Amino acid sequence: MMEKGPEPFVGKPLEVRVDERGLDRALRRLRRITASEGILREMKRRRHYEKPSQASKRKLREAARRRKRRMKRSED
Repeated sequence: MMEKGPEPFVGKPLEVRVDERGLDRALRRLRRITASEGILREMKRRRHYEKPSQASKRKLREAARRRKRRMKRSED
C-alpha cells in the first residue's frame, strides 16, 4: 500500500519586488511576510508525520495562545 504524503499547502503566491533599495531589503520583506502568514511554521510542522492526538493538542495550544493574545489586546 502506498503511503500518502502531506497534503499540499495551497495559498496565495508570494511576490516581493526588488527595487532601488536592493536585494537585502527585499529579502527582509519576504521573511517578514512569511513569518506573519505562518508559512515557515507550517513548513516545519509538515516535515514529519504528526499523530492525530498530537495535532489536536497542538491546535488546543495554538487556540489558547491566540485567545491569550486577543485578551491582552482587548485590555490595552
